[in-house]
Amino acid sequence: MRGPRLTTLVTMIVAAAATRLIPHPPNMTSVTALALFGGACFSNRSLAFVVPLAALLVSDFLLGFYQHMEITYLSFVLIVCIGFQLQQRRTAPRIAGAALLSAVVFFVVTNFGVWAFDSLYPKTLSGLVACYVAALPFFRNTLLGDLLYTAILFGGFRLLESRFVALRQPQGAIGSPSG
Repeated sequence: MRGPRLTTLVTMIVAAAATRLIPHPPNMTSVTALALFGGACFSNRSLAFVVPLAALLVSDFLLGFYQHMEITYLSFVLIVCIGFQLQQRRTAPRIAGAALLSAVVFFVVTNFGVWAFDSLYPKTLSGLVACYVAALPFFRNTLLGDLLYTAILFGGFRLLESRFVALRQPQGAIGSPSG
């Protein structure tokens, strides 16, 4: 993958990551959507991981690093893998389902990390349940942000592909939309 398609994908991911730097409601960010988008749109699997994670790392550098970042990044690695499932066929229902699944993966993995590594909750099943219950109010914004940014990234790129032939994946190539 080279040329205008690669440049456009990288630019969109960097721009989405930059939205973390502007004021926004708590947990309503683009991070999950850009990991999903990277997995779905980069035919080169290395780039599918490196570009979104590097963009997130740069934005974390600017915002400030935090404890147990590795748990958050693990969730994004898993979300890139969910994006791989969209490479063969990117349709609105499949993308929406993947966005919903990605939000749930992020919620489950990161809150498990809070329970496992912080001292806020006892290391018991009831402590784990309490951790997830306490995090539920934040899930609404997470889900809304994921759905919004997923629609912007996937819809925006689809629109660009329809207008500029140079951005389209060759037919039969992994990641080319069909349907």
